[in-house]
Amino acid sequence: MFYEGSIYRPPSESSSLILQVTVGCKHNQCTFCSMYKGKTFRQKKREEIDVIIEEGASLYPFAERIFLADGDALTFETELLVDILKKIYARFPHLKRVGIYGGPLDILAKSPEELSLLKQHGLHIVYLGIESGSAEVLQHIKKGVTPQEMINAGQRIVASGILLSCTVISGLGGTALTKEHALETAKVVSAIDPQYFGTLTLMLDPEAPLRRQMVAGTFKLLNPWEILEELKLMIEHLEVHNCIYRSNHASNYLTLKAHLPEEKDALLSKLTNVIEQHRKELLRPETWRGL
Repeated sequence: MFYEGSIYRPPSESSSLILQVTVGCKHNQCTFCSMYKGKTFRQKKREEIDVIIEEGASLYPFAERIFLADGDALTFETELLVDILKKIYARFPHLKRVGIYGGPLDILAKSPEELSLLKQHGLHIVYLGIESGSAEVLQHIKKGVTPQEMINAGQRIVASGILLSCTVISGLGGTALTKEHALETAKVVSAIDPQYFGTLTLMLDPEAPLRRQMVAGTFKLLNPWEILEELKLMIEHLEVHNCIYRSNHASNYLTLKAHLPEEKDALLSKLTNVIEQHRKELLRPETWRGL
């Protein structure tokens, strides 16, 4: 398969066939992110997409999962995205699910009826990067949305019947806003009540604009123990009803998993144990962390 530039996908799509139907990210302003900074966003033409689908089907005819890349495939007009889904399911007879990244504004641009239509045609899961629930943090990282818009977007996906996987980034508020980041993020995730929720930990690529603030001393990173304290505070205030939680990204210091709310106490107990006993041997070494 030919791909333009580096390709990124959620950890849970590690075994999926990736079809790059768009290039880059339409928003592409987030200061913590450098993934798509070298790309100019564009939607591929129908003819290109047809070729990509045919190539994928010839190389991986038994694919059971497909992820539509890059960062903004949900920007397609609903009619075209439905057509893409139809062609994919027609060419991959063993296909069980299709996943896609969904920016909050892209989601809000779709009506509830449009999202239900995408669900009917096999869009199985949408991945939403909440990043933070703090209005100040969202503004600082130039996410381009308010906490309420993020809530509205997440709730719209949940209401459509499409599975929603939300991610947030521990440490994104730096030392100055760590408490606000934890508490406000818990509020937003709780209001959305997604089926899947994951935490990543802030790492700054040399090309990320936020790194320049770190170097200048205007943004201070949290150390591993401060990250865990922040995560513990967030989990303490999280109120979800049937959610699979994972902290298994390469950026995280500590791998965690739980079904919430049933295993919330056990999750908090593990975090407390690691923090209070300073279980450094359980943390991923800095040199092993990755984006």
